[in-house]
Amino acid sequence: MSKMRVGLIGCGKISDAYLKNVKQYEELDIVACADMNLERAAAKAEEYGARACTVEELLADPGIDAVLNLTIPIAHAEIALKALNAGKHVYGEKPLAVTCEQGREIMELAGRKGLRVGSAPDTFLGGGIQTCRKLIDDGWIGKPLAAVAFMMSKGHEGWHPDPEFYYEPGGGPMFDMGPYYLTALVNLLGPIERVTGSAHIGVAERTITSAPKRGKKIEVKVPTHVAGVLDFASGVIGTLITSFEVFGGASDLPRIEIYGTQGTLRVPDPNTFGGPVALRLNGAKEWSDIPLAYGLTENSRGIGLLDLARAVAEGRPHRASGELAYHVLEAMHGFHAAAESGQHYAMRSRCERPAPLPLA
Repeated sequence: MSKMRVGLIGCGKISDAYLKNVKQYEELDIVACADMNLERAAAKAEEYGARACTVEELLADPGIDAVLNLTIPIAHAEIALKALNAGKHVYGEKPLAVTCEQGREIMELAGRKGLRVGSAPDTFLGGGIQTCRKLIDDGWIGKPLAAVAFMMSKGHEGWHPDPEFYYEPGGGPMFDMGPYYLTALVNLLGPIERVTGSAHIGVAERTITSAPKRGKKIEVKVPTHVAGVLDFASGVIGTLITSFEVFGGASDLPRIEIYGTQGTLRVPDPNTFGGPVALRLNGAKEWSDIPLAYGLTENSRGIGLLDLARAVAEGRPHRASGELAYHVLEAMHGFHAAAESGQHYAMRSRCERPAPLPLA
């Protein structure tokens, strides 16, 4: 297949992982880097053998087939829509957009244009969660009945150099880390039918203790502890807690566990590509560590974009799809909406489980 020529917009911290990995993929070629900070774009372009340009120049370039959108969340929709209007496929960092309205606009425009939309996280394509998917599909735990997932953290003001946006709309523990957990759960268990939840802001003001903004106060504008329940279309009932209120800094809760009629599956951290994976079947006295059946166990950010490029060439659906990302986006808003209304939120969107990766 011919290379898909990619223009990267947003040359922040996360861009290095993509740039390093994509250089290894024969099907992809990052030919241009753009950023509001032209010096930052120039530095990335020089380091990775691309050319630097403005966002406008990149979007206007007919030689670019797809845009890799690594901007901050509030800009995701704007850049995605501009890329689609320029006739380019788009693959972006999570979340797909900040609002459901923006997410629908992206998907509708892509449909009219006949273009692909892809979105992180692609960690569910890593060896850890793909091994879990195969164990479930092959019936090792029997019929899945229930699942739990926990993302317990004290927040980012103690280590991140610019933590303010984590406490703005589009941030908080649900929108920051929820995409990893919800994407993994949908991949393993299928689409979500309805959600409910409770949420609050436990501490209304945070103090930055990291450099260079040590001592600056942050007004918290989004819930920092969200406890949710998910009803999957398959009948599985899930529990998800995302929190920035674990001020002790540690928790012994599992990342994800799935309970079936024949046993329990312990799923690795969905923010990683590898393991460990553990299984405990009915009657067993101990957990069994399961060897990973797939590669891609190190930081492989960008494999979702690679799969999109291959899918375009092969005429098949890609796995880290816009439909999946929109379903996750709606579920995250659903938790907040249910907390505000005191009622279940019925999901309007549906998506297919992404196809599992072949063992090869």
